[in-house]
Amino acid sequence: MAKPIGKDVLGAVKKKTGKTITEKDINKLASGVKPSTMQSEAELKQLIKKVGAMAGVPVSDSLMKEIVSAVKKSGMNPNSMEQLMKMMLK
Repeated sequence: MAKPIGKDVLGAVKKKTGKTITEKDINKLASGVKPSTMQSEAELKQLIKKVGAMAGVPVSDSLMKEIVSAVKKSGMNPNSMEQLMKMMLK
């Protein structure tokens, strides 16, 4: 069973974008994430684009590179969409 997404993250998305995203939306997206996703730059970029589109946050090429680099360096848990969303909202 997936770990519940923090209400603070969902609230931050709504506050920043004006768009309501449900935990169900995030879990649906997260269900396609595998450990290899965090290691493959192409798969990671696709995931970032999907998260950005869902949240209504434009992701520039420079921001994309920055997020990919940060995720690879951090060894982020592939099951934690919450971490990725927090990183994108900074």
